[in-house]
Amino acid sequence: MKNCIKIINGNIITENEIISHGSILIEEGKIIAVEKGNIEGSDCTEIDAAGKYVSPGFIDIHVHGGGGYDFMDESEEAFLNVAKLHAQYGTTSLLATTLTATKEGILNTLDIYNKVHQAPNEGAQLLGIHLEGPYFSMNQRGAQDPKFIRDPDPMEYMEILERSPHIKRWSIAPEKKGAIELGKILSNKGIIASMAHTDAIYEEAKEAYENGFSLLTHFYSAMSGVVRKNAQRYAGVIEAGYLHDELDVEIIADGIHLPSPLLKLVYKIKGPDHIALITDAMRGAAMPDGTYKLGNHSTGTDVLVEEGVAKLSDKSAFAGSTATANRLIRTMMTMADVSLVNAVKMLSTTPARIMKLNDRIGSIKKGMDADLIIFNNELEINRTISKGKSIFTS
Repeated sequence: MKNCIKIINGNIITENEIISHGSILIEEGKIIAVEKGNIEGSDCTEIDAAGKYVSPGFIDIHVHGGGGYDFMDESEEAFLNVAKLHAQYGTTSLLATTLTATKEGILNTLDIYNKVHQAPNEGAQLLGIHLEGPYFSMNQRGAQDPKFIRDPDPMEYMEILERSPHIKRWSIAPEKKGAIELGKILSNKGIIASMAHTDAIYEEAKEAYENGFSLLTHFYSAMSGVVRKNAQRYAGVIEAGYLHDELDVEIIADGIHLPSPLLKLVYKIKGPDHIALITDAMRGAAMPDGTYKLGNHSTGTDVLVEEGVAKLSDKSAFAGSTATANRLIRTMMTMADVSLVNAVKMLSTTPARIMKLNDRIGSIKKGMDADLIIFNNELEINRTISKGKSIFTS
């Protein structure tokens, strides 16, 4: 007999609507039917959503850590515990993100991922590695450690690329010497090249877009806008994001990094099909206020978390966020007047498409993996389901 699960009495969030009083039939970890009312299905384990929302699992394509752990701790324990922590807040898939570091630190993190990605995991699925740095603008470094910021070196980046088949994305400042060539290599390998921590002017961003860069990392944060040089105004990467319709952007929708007017502006111009919501969470996510390391637990940068906001110890820049995925939905609804359906889309369907995984995850329809969450009106997570298996229940 097939492993059969039936979710009943749910308000099911699809890509374009909410199916009230709906049900979902799952067999062997796959969705086989979605209907209004009660689907016929005997001998199935029933989960009663009791009128709560049933949503696609959240997909966080930029997360560094949480629960006291960071992916750059260079331990399998860190990877598994970050994945488990974020599953409690509705994340069913995530992209493990590094920071600017030594080559050895990056390679060690890749080696750990190579070991851990198929290990038994009681948390969110690990989709691969997102390399954030080290090829960044010093002026736009934010909380990235300036000791390790450098220009792209073909000998270095080819060694990194050869170290792991699980690199899915690389965030780079496109104006750095050699960055365009690296972008071409990444694009040819099917790896997402993303503009980040950049002081590029519009013309440099346009060249990057034309040579394979397809995403803007934490839009507005550590990113150039209009600037004056020798009395003349130049547009920046932010304007490139608006002028090129097909460029995708991600935003840290924690209610701190971007104020309400900017959230509304990004949504008005880019729309839910080209915006991915991200946590950019560091190890202080879901932890009390205090001092934490951004990056490796021994060698990382000191970060102060006060009133839930992560900043460098001198308070000169934000240092990631302490957000969890459900908070992103709440922020977009309350601060940007976005509907629940479209807020969920930006944390499921859109990131799945960006990652070229939308044939498998990111929406509730027949044939998709049964990555689902059940939550109430306050966006408190009641249950997280990964491939038909409950990995968290409140």
